[in-house]
Amino acid sequence: MRDPLLRTDEEIAQSYETYVDMVYRLCITILKHKFDAEDAVQNTFIKLMHHNKPFASAEHEKAWLIVTATNTCKDMLRRASRQDEALEAHESRFVAPAAEPDSTDFLSAVQALPPKYRAPVYLYYYEGYSGGEIAVLLKKPASTIRNWLLEARKQLRQQLGGDFDAG
Repeated sequence: MRDPLLRTDEEIAQSYETYVDMVYRLCITILKHKFDAEDAVQNTFIKLMHHNKPFASAEHEKAWLIVTATNTCKDMLRRASRQDEALEAHESRFVAPAAEPDSTDFLSAVQALPPKYRAPVYLYYYEGYSGGEIAVLLKKPASTIRNWLLEARKQLRQQLGGDFDAG
C-alpha cells in the first residue's frame, strides 16, 4: 500500500511559484548553461514531489531546495566532466542569467569562478545567507566556506578591478 502524499498539488505549485526563481538563479550560477540549469530546476522540484518528510518551516523548505539544487548541479557537473567533448565546442549555448543591468559584469565574474566557489558566493551575495548558514546547507566546515568566500573575493577583485568591494 502506498503512503499518501504529504503535499497536495496546490502545495507543490505554491512551493514552485515561491522558489523557482531562486532555484534557477542558483543552478545557472553553478552550471553556466541555460538548458542544464532548467533541467536541474526540473529535477529539483521532481525530488520535492517525491520527498515524503514534512518541513518544519518555510525556511526549512527553502534550505532543502538549496541543498537539493546544489547537489543536483554537482551531479550534472560530475557527469559532464566524464565526457570527452570540450565545452568550448558549445560556447555559443552559454548564457548569463537574467539580472539587473548593472550586475551583469558581477554575474559573469561569478560564473567564471571555479565551481566550488559559485554556490557559496551566490548564497552569500544573492540570498543573504551567512557563512555559517552556508556551511550547514552545503555540509562543509564553516572555515572552508569562509576560505572559499575569501578566495572568491580575491578572484572577483582581479576580474572586476581593484575598486571592487564585495564586503
